[in-house]
Amino acid sequence: MNKIYHLSTCNTCSRIINELQLPEDFTLQDIKTEPITEAQLEAMRNLTDSYESLFSKRARLYKELGLKDKTLTDDDYKNYILDHYTFLKRPVLIVDEQIFIGNAKKTVEAAKAALHG
Repeated sequence: MNKIYHLSTCNTCSRIINELQLPEDFTLQDIKTEPITEAQLEAMRNLTDSYESLFSKRARLYKELGLKDKTLTDDDYKNYILDHYTFLKRPVLIVDEQIFIGNAKKTVEAAKAALHG
């Protein structure tokens, strides 16, 4: 499966998508207009070590809800991501069985290498 979960209104996501020069067979899913399903989130989780690694601690709601002062379980992270799209660290790129999460420069470079050898 070759897919990218992104937010079309996010300038960083748009910049990364342009930078990656995605092949034609890539599926783009705007998580605001097409929310991720529990099955999709579980598939992402199977490619990484925890739901926490998929969770954005930069989300405005993270601070507004006081989550940084709480001890969250992996199930909590999963439920928050399913509850509101802003909690998914973006973009999430899946290339074959590899997952690339977030917009860190080294993550984007690794995704480029996986895409274009």
